[in-house]
Amino acid sequence: MSRRLLVVDDESGVRAALRQLLEFEGYEVREASSGAEGLATYEAWKPELVFMDVKMAGMDGLETLKRLRGRDPSAIVVMISGHATIQNAVEATQLGAYDILEKPLDTDRILVTLRNAIGRIELTQENARLKSTIESRYEIVGRSAGIRGVIEKIDKVAPAPARVLITGENGTGKELVARAIHRQSPRKDKRFVEVNCAAIPGELIESELFGHMKGSFTGAVADRAGKFEQADGGTLFLDEVGDMSLAAQAKVLRVLQDGEVTRIGGQKPHRVDVRVLAATNKTLEDEIAAGRFREDLYYRLNVVPVHVPALRERREDIPQLIMHFLQQFTTLNGAPPRGIEQAAAERLAAHDWPGNVRELRNTIERLLILSSGPSITAVDAERLVGVRTVVSGGIGSLEQCKTYDEFKDAAEKLFLHARLREHDWNVAETARAIDMPRSNLYKKIERHGLVRDDA
Repeated sequence: MSRRLLVVDDESGVRAALRQLLEFEGYEVREASSGAEGLATYEAWKPELVFMDVKMAGMDGLETLKRLRGRDPSAIVVMISGHATIQNAVEATQLGAYDILEKPLDTDRILVTLRNAIGRIELTQENARLKSTIESRYEIVGRSAGIRGVIEKIDKVAPAPARVLITGENGTGKELVARAIHRQSPRKDKRFVEVNCAAIPGELIESELFGHMKGSFTGAVADRAGKFEQADGGTLFLDEVGDMSLAAQAKVLRVLQDGEVTRIGGQKPHRVDVRVLAATNKTLEDEIAAGRFREDLYYRLNVVPVHVPALRERREDIPQLIMHFLQQFTTLNGAPPRGIEQAAAERLAAHDWPGNVRELRNTIERLLILSSGPSITAVDAERLVGVRTVVSGGIGSLEQCKTYDEFKDAAEKLFLHARLREHDWNVAETARAIDMPRSNLYKKIERHGLVRDDA
């Protein structure tokens, strides 16, 4: 679709000349002969760029610009003047004009200005798209009681300056909770700085958090601000805080108490204003009992506790999460929309998801890449993911066995069927995986009557 441009000028000759040039370049153009008509046309048509004369009968261009920008602060307006002065240019710029062109209009200058303005529009639109994509990636999705409780707690704690300790298994979305708290806090326009305490070696964590001075240790080739300083005025998220060394814990406690950071090798403390959010998949009370975590730091961090439930504890959210990820990946990849069959969604919902939401997200991405057809099917879910219902009545059927030999036979059948599915019924790969001679596996397949589901 072509870009929409509006020309506002009380001289019909200027309007006609501009229209001819712009339409030749492939733009859709409308005209207005006065400021009032220009405002009405802009309101109804929403052009992406406006060319407007400074001197017009009635409401002049500068007054029209002022009113237009008052209604739409993002409007891009190029002013045209028959006798432009520095005062005109300054006033137009102060009112928000993108540029000012002098009459008689120069074709090359018009096209360069137009190209630059369109580039700015495209950049703004791309930034908005990326921001929307990023926000979608960090959106908390679900309607279950467990996730509603988390969202309600976020709404309450976000405006306050209190520290928050977020707990939950790996992959449940603890980072999403931290980002949501920051996004709804008075610090939302400042930085959100994340530190994964488990990913940084113990000998480097203090430098990462508190910074260092040049020459303070081997490899310190320049002064460097730590994460506390980088997050000044904003939020610092200490992910997997339970893996932090005891030495670093002691220094973090001091920063939380005093609000000052001293770099390694430095003498002068730096005052910092940081809201600290922490997360862990460990039970810190057990870590305290084992001497691996400081009790005083625990109480400093755990002002407001937020627990994120595991995905298996909120299965009713899985269908909504599936649709969210389907939409997210198709938007990111620019691919045509894909659906998922009810049977496939049900099988995904029945899975335990030990990796929680992160595992589900990765699974949906894998299904979109490797499956064919307009919709993901139950066969796709079983073949590509290993999500399945168990053969011959499942685990419950084992309870019906009357003798130990019957139980062994049924358990072996379940096990082999599951491993064959996992390896897409490739007997050689399955035999290697379960450390069984291929000839033995063939015999057992025949004895148990195992067949591929979609055969």
